[in-house]
Amino acid sequence: MPAPDPLPPHVLVLFGATGDLAARKLFPGLYRLAAAGRMPQEYAVIGSGRHSPGTDEEFRSQVREGLADTVDDLDDDVVTALLERVSFSTSDADDGSELAERVREAEKRIGEAGDDVRRLIYLSVPPQAMEPMIAMMGRERLVERARLVVEKPFGTDLESARSLDRALKEVVEEDQVFRIDHFLGKESAQNILALRFANGLFEPAWDREHLESVQIDVPEQLDVEGRGSFYESTGAFRDMISTHLCQLLGLVALEDPGSWDASAVRDAKHAVFEALRPLDPQRVVFGQYAGYRDEKDVDDDSDTETFVALEAFVDNDRWRGVPFYLRTGKAMAATGRTVTLRFRTPATRLFPDLDQAANELVLELSDAARIAVDVRAKRPGPDVTLAAATLRLDIAEELADEPLEAYERLLLDVLEGDQTLFTRSDEVDRLWQVCEPVLADPPPAQPYEQGTWGPQAALELPGERGWRLPVEGARAQG
Repeated sequence: MPAPDPLPPHVLVLFGATGDLAARKLFPGLYRLAAAGRMPQEYAVIGSGRHSPGTDEEFRSQVREGLADTVDDLDDDVVTALLERVSFSTSDADDGSELAERVREAEKRIGEAGDDVRRLIYLSVPPQAMEPMIAMMGRERLVERARLVVEKPFGTDLESARSLDRALKEVVEEDQVFRIDHFLGKESAQNILALRFANGLFEPAWDREHLESVQIDVPEQLDVEGRGSFYESTGAFRDMISTHLCQLLGLVALEDPGSWDASAVRDAKHAVFEALRPLDPQRVVFGQYAGYRDEKDVDDDSDTETFVALEAFVDNDRWRGVPFYLRTGKAMAATGRTVTLRFRTPATRLFPDLDQAANELVLELSDAARIAVDVRAKRPGPDVTLAAATLRLDIAEELADEPLEAYERLLLDVLEGDQTLFTRSDEVDRLWQVCEPVLADPPPAQPYEQGTWGPQAALELPGERGWRLPVEGARAQG
């Protein structure tokens, strides 16, 4: 395989550079790219925000401390070389002139002519600040030769999402916009497509004739962790369903894209969303964990949901009639990212008394990705009786190559201009259309105890056979 073309010089501008996301994900992602030799030969990183952390040297010390907290076995030479390229410039929606000047200075320093340098602008700011910041970047001409990475939420409803999209389109073209959903950057999520389309064992059975239901389950043991203000304004439905879980649904349900490129994959995913039936509020359960109202910045009488479970349908020939069950929540019994394809019980006269413990294909989408297939086999002995068994594949052990962390992979894709794993504007618009009925008529948030699987109504949502929980061998029993 020929070596990839070297990346052109880049100036990376990180808005929100002193925030939690930058410390936990962005700077560690840049460090890993630098350690692997995947950064451009010439680049500069300019952090920006309303409040200065002090001198450039003080900002570099802050970044170094964050890397020490988040990355194991730091290579001091790599860290030093990265930090030499890091600086900070204040900016806000009203005034970005100082930042624009610093960007131009960096371009002249690292590029032959200045205008041969590409810009990567990472916009991690609160939703209410997004449109004013975009307008400022347009006024200061920061978006020239730029790729703009936009963090979710992409609006908070259909109207605000369309307003944000109009604001973007006033200053950039769609092919410059990279709406990031880090779930799509995970190796295990991409492996859904490889598992299905590269294996004749699975692809022929990936349809309504063979599958009874699909579950996409993303529980978290952690509570809101001091993010009460964010959750009060957003809630689990906006935070997780209209983005991460629906994007996973799109990967599971799409038709063969024909090629691995941005247009083909995103066209196939959008076709799924076009066929996705608007959600029925009667088949959606909201929950709120006990103690949420005691969190900092949470109203004493808050009805914000920290848990969502719902039933969805994709109305096309492949999936018509197959329910997709989506569930996510805070302060639950376990943490996991699990996709479960539940197969129909075969009609056979050889074993007429088959129980309803379905064959299931289980995809664990953690960083240590695993695949399991529940099957029935003959129990050893003189009688022909059946027993449950499980086939397991530990991908991390079988394929020992070191996977790219999600933000590392997605930052590299932006540097290379590859939009395949990023969300397109028509996807965002359609998913808000699908979610609108629930936003217009939200169900009440039912209480649930911390460390459980949510309200009883959610446990009952998939019917008698229940959820497959991340706890191996368990079924939802309340």
